[in-house]
Amino acid sequence: MQGWVGEHPAHGPVVFRDESAGTAFSSSSTLAMRGDLPTAEWEDGATYPVVDVDVSSASHPFWTGTARVLDAEGRVEKFRRRYGRR
Repeated sequence: MQGWVGEHPAHGPVVFRDESAGTAFSSSSTLAMRGDLPTAEWEDGATYPVVDVDVSSASHPFWTGTARVLDAEGRVEKFRRRYGRR
């Protein structure tokens, strides 16, 4: 399955792991074709390549509801005070 299949790159099953959130999910990716990825046994008993990600929907502040709301108006005023028309 290496290379291309018609006009598309070859792909296969892979497990994406977000260790900061302690979660993992299975998907299909062209990364599965790399031979240097570690492997792990998945819930179905099969062994798949594992890709560690820094951020996923389980750890991203927007999706977890921990995002900070910035005071955009205050930042605009600060900018105008600092770089206002002279």
